[in-house]
Amino acid sequence: MDPRARARFLRNRGAAVGLALVALLIVFALLGPFLSHHDPYVSDFVRGATPDGTPVGPSGEFWLGTDRLFRDQFARLAYGARLSLVIAFAATVISSVIGAGAGIAAGWYEGTRGLRGLNADVAIMRLVDVGLSFPFLLLVMAIGAALDRTTAVTILAVLGLTSWLGTARILRAKTLQVRSLDYVVAARALGQPTWRVLFRHVLPNVSGPLIVIGTAQVAQMIVAESVLSYLGVGIAPPVATWGHMLYEGQDNYLAAPWMLAAPALAILFSVLGFNLVGEGLRDALDPKD
Repeated sequence: MDPRARARFLRNRGAAVGLALVALLIVFALLGPFLSHHDPYVSDFVRGATPDGTPVGPSGEFWLGTDRLFRDQFARLAYGARLSLVIAFAATVISSVIGAGAGIAAGWYEGTRGLRGLNADVAIMRLVDVGLSFPFLLLVMAIGAALDRTTAVTILAVLGLTSWLGTARILRAKTLQVRSLDYVVAARALGQPTWRVLFRHVLPNVSGPLIVIGTAQVAQMIVAESVLSYLGVGIAPPVATWGHMLYEGQDNYLAAPWMLAAPALAILFSVLGFNLVGEGLRDALDPKD
């Protein structure tokens, strides 16, 4: 990011708030498990339960109370944050790489016929159109439900391999613009290899939109992973996930509201933070500014 774009980003109050929320989330995910005094998978029937057998509320011993199995909510929330971030970032990287490759290839070879007269642009974009015709979460849920064994690796693979379609469409349009720039045309006329033109001229020009899309996709991945866990087609218990914590807390929202509030607020502020950062990056990298 050039200095002027960085200055515009830092002057954006929304972006600053989003950056603070993302930083807090990362710190919480990294340090939370070490700050907790309890194992997130071990029930404490002595200190974690009231005399009438209900979970205890937030206290000095259990900062966010305990869940219905008398496990520490803070510890489970911290481990869930770590898992959500790993899945979200890894799935976003997979999606960005595939989407960028497909979008740049489609835009660069638009109007060009290859082997047996096949138009790469048409083939890629028809595949994108078919994929976008299915609702993203519904497609992910169907694939997740079809898997015999759902782990963090399978979830991030499913999310990454099904979320690149929008990225490809946007980068195709951007590549079509970049391809017609004078210095790109000159580089091609001088006989520079295609790979050199793509990596030296095209990719730097489309990296801005790619970063903005990737930042917003992290929030989308957090929501998608939480929805899968909430509906029971994500990572199976007893692994701590925000979605499953929501599911467990919904039946106790009156007697033990902290069980629902903790994961709900974690998802809310995480998604809000990444979306604000994405909007700030979009405004900072906008060449019209």
